[in-house]
Amino acid sequence: MSKLSTKGRDKMADRSFAFPTQRKEPLENESHVRNAMARFNQVTGVTDEERDGAWKRIVVAAKRFGLEVHESGWRELTGASPKKPR
Repeated sequence: MSKLSTKGRDKMADRSFAFPTQRKEPLENESHVRNAMARFNQVTGVTDEERDGAWKRIVVAAKRFGLEVHESGWRELTGASPKKPR
């Protein structure tokens, strides 16, 4: 994975992260997108709604860098069961 300095990370816009509020999992290049997918289930302190948004951002970034995403959603990465409708 390419190295991202603290200074470089601080300069990045919030929208450049899978989890923008927490500024977790940068998505500025192919290596970081792969890492975001690989470490998705290790991210703590976020809601399922934040994970939904992060997954969408990761899929868009993956397409931008020509990466294939075989999972239909983040729950396939984490083994979490989908929410049941109320």
